[in-house]
Parts: sequence; structure tokens; C-alpha cells
Amino acid sequence: MKKLIFQKLNQDILSFFVTSIILMGLIVWTLQAVNYFDLVAEDGHGLKIYFYFTILNFPKIIHRILPFIFFISLFYTLIMYEFRHELNIFWLNGINKIQLMNKIVSLSIIMMFFQIFLGSFVSPSAQLKGRDLLKNSNIDFFTSLIKEGKFINVVKDLTIFINKKNENGSYTDIFIDDSTKASSKMIYAKNGILIDNEKQKIFKLLDGRVINNEKSKINIFEFDEIDFNLKTFDTNTIIVPKIQEISSLGLLSCFFKKIESEKFSSFNCEKTILEVKQELLKRLYKPIYIPIIAILTCFLIITSSKKINYKKIKNLIFITTFIIIVISEASLRYSVSSEFLFYTYLLFPWFIFITSYLIFFKIIKNV
Repeated sequence: MKKLIFQKLNQDILSFFVTSIILMGLIVWTLQAVNYFDLVAEDGHGLKIYFYFTILNFPKIIHRILPFIFFISLFYTLIMYEFRHELNIFWLNGINKIQLMNKIVSLSIIMMFFQIFLGSFVSPSAQLKGRDLLKNSNIDFFTSLIKEGKFINVVKDLTIFINKKNENGSYTDIFIDDSTKASSKMIYAKNGILIDNEKQKIFKLLDGRVINNEKSKINIFEFDEIDFNLKTFDTNTIIVPKIQEISSLGLLSCFFKKIESEKFSSFNCEKTILEVKQELLKRLYKPIYIPIIAILTCFLIITSSKKINYKKIKNLIFITTFIIIVISEASLRYSVSSEFLFYTYLLFPWFIFITSYLIFFKIIKNV
């Protein structure tokens, strides 16, 4: 019977958790998608690339909001159990409050390892694939990016300036600065036509001149018509992965190599040792706050809704736990600023965990 009761508890917590994290994740994803659209559009990519890129950032959102959603799920479930008098079923079947808390903490430990897995492998891998997607894609809808009287530099080492766009779709007074190869060249054309479709992306330039600069030798020639191929260029997307896009195994490899030298080149993660240490703390250590959240929320089962001060206790537990979640986020920023703050960051969650457990145990014994 006890096993069935605990299974029902886990189902109620997890069902609310899954529903909430998907809904909240979609809300955050929608809000961030606007920023992603500006990022991708300015770099010259199409809507298909934009959609895939935003989807690949969804695991990062889930990883970020997981502790708070788990807290809300646990808080809501215990509140509803109290108001529906379902907690009495636990007590009538010989389950004491210490046993109930231990079961909830056990579930939180599973959730903790799930967040570590998300932050160490799933989220970095998805973000890295998003970067590769942008890096390996060709430029889309170039026509929409061209504006009169504005320099366009969405392509690495390539600048295009259009003085005027005509009603028939042609362009007047075109300037192109191409430094994508060992030799650079500048092109000026009086007129031009942009051919932009799935098969080809060509700027057909008419009546102009080319200035080639190769090994300090300048050559100038005029032309009646030439084709400038846009399909071969890379965008300005940063090629080197960010530290958030490297797996935890990669960061650990970088970290231990970096103990001997100030810079490391593996995984192209040329970061400082403090950045690596902070990122590893965020992924591998910060999830320890999830069991702390569970213990603090379990203080709800100590009292009863029949008592006058229940509402105050409920609000106090919510505020205290919320503050701990905020502290877990804010303290990470300063965790590697000094050795004192580093060891304080390591010891603080254990202090809260042990203290909360002992207080809970003492209150139960005195009741």
C-alpha cells in the first residue's frame, strides 16, 4: 500500500512538473525567439534556419527554468494534498513525516541528476548544432537585406554598398569590397541585377571597374559585365564555439590542461580558467540546490491548514525557498572571484541542506 501511495505522489508531482515546464518553456522560447530572429536575420539567414536554430535552443531554456518549476510543482502538490486531506492517507498507512520527506528528497535527487545531464550534454550539444547550422548554411533572402545608402556587411570580409534601388529591381552605383581571399579587390559598377534563388545567388554587375590588390600590386581593369557569386561566402556568425556550447567532458579536459598553462586550445575553447571553473560549477554543482528546495518545501507537511498561522507559514516557506533559488543564481557570478567566495559557494548549500534537515527532524520529534 505504501508503495502505491508514493507512486501516486510521484505521478502527481511529475505530471504537474512536465505540464508546467513545457508551458513555461514555450512562453520563454517565444519571447526569446524574437531576439533570435533579429540575430539570424541580421546575419542573412532564412526562416527555415531561424526555426531550427530556435528549436535547438529549447533545451537551454528547460535547463534554466527546471529548479523553479520543480519547486512550484512540489509546492502546489503538497498544498493540494493538505487541502484535500490526502496527507491523512499517508499518516493512516503508517507513513511518518520523516519518511515522506525522504521520499520527496529522493525524487529531487533524481531531478538533480537530470538537470546535470541536461546542462552537461543535451544543452551544449544542441547549442553547438545551432551554431554549426548557421555556420554551414548559405545566405538567404539577400535581396531583403539590401538597403539604399547603407553598407551591408552580413558576410565575413565582404562589404556591399548600394546607392539606389530602382523600381524595376535593378541597382545603381554599386560598391563591393571583397577581402575574403589572400588578395583583396574593390569593384565599382554603374548598374547591377541581383539574381537570388535556390539555384544561384549572383550579382550581375554592368559597366564598371575592378581594382585588384595582390601582394601590394594593384591592377585595374574595366568591364562591361561580370558575375559576382554570393553563394560561396560565409556569414559573420562566430565560428569558435562559446563556452556554453562545449560539453562538460570537454570543459574538464580544458580545465585540467589549463592548470599547467594560461591558455588551452582543445575544443577551441580559448577561455580563462575562471570562466571554465564557473561554467563547471553551474552545470555540475548548482543542481545541488534542487534537494535543498525539496527539504524547504517539505516544511509544509509539518503544520496543518486547520491551524490559524498556516497561511503565514505557507507564505514564509515560499518566500524562503524562492530567495534560496535567487541566491543560487546570483552567487554563481561571484563564486570564482576569490578563493574565499569559491569555498563559501561550495559550503553554503551543504550548510543549508544539513541545517534544514536537522531543524525538520527536531520539529517532528517535538510535535
